[in-house]
Amino acid sequence: MTTRILIADDQEDIRSGFRLILDSQPDMTVVGEAADGESAVALARELRPDVVLADIRMPRLDGLEVTRLLAPQTRVVVTTFDLDEYVHTALRNGACGFLLKRSGPALLIEGVRAAMAGDTLISPQITVRLLSRLTQAGPVARPVAHPLTEREVDIVRLVARGLTNAEIGAELFITAGTAKTHIANVQAKLGARNRVGIAAWAWEHGVAKAEPEAGAAS
Repeated sequence: MTTRILIADDQEDIRSGFRLILDSQPDMTVVGEAADGESAVALARELRPDVVLADIRMPRLDGLEVTRLLAPQTRVVVTTFDLDEYVHTALRNGACGFLLKRSGPALLIEGVRAAMAGDTLISPQITVRLLSRLTQAGPVARPVAHPLTEREVDIVRLVARGLTNAEIGAELFITAGTAKTHIANVQAKLGARNRVGIAAWAWEHGVAKAEPEAGAAS
């Protein structure tokens, strides 16, 4: 099954580069391009792509607003040069990923595939800095009362570390499918829009623990 992708970026060379990379994959095809946010939203509603790659900074509507308008009905992966201060807003608006444009072709392809699989990928450089900032902010308040089971808390910690469903399964000796079910249950209990919303909850409530090897988020 081919993944249909819409690229939204105000720089033509970026759009062309992304198209070249994605169209080279046998299971992906770029169905449209937009140079501004309003056009991106209109095209997404017309073409109904599986994934939208939305630049954080675009005329008329930025990537954050595009995400808010399209997610979660449409999977949106936000792209940027180095504006990690917008990560939380993008993810809370329902983004399925946050990628640095300089991360390279492999991560771009992986980000699209992660979005299609129901996972979320964040560029490793962003994740490391984000966790570092949260750690440097000082002691986090004692976790609040929550409806999660002990196993679900384990799942949340691993999600916050950026592990994929398969990696969570290996860590906890369960199947990737069981991990996915746990994540869906946690998402419903916490009212999180996606798995990175779960990670944000974990960071904010002292459940997550910064890991030096933290990298791509699923």
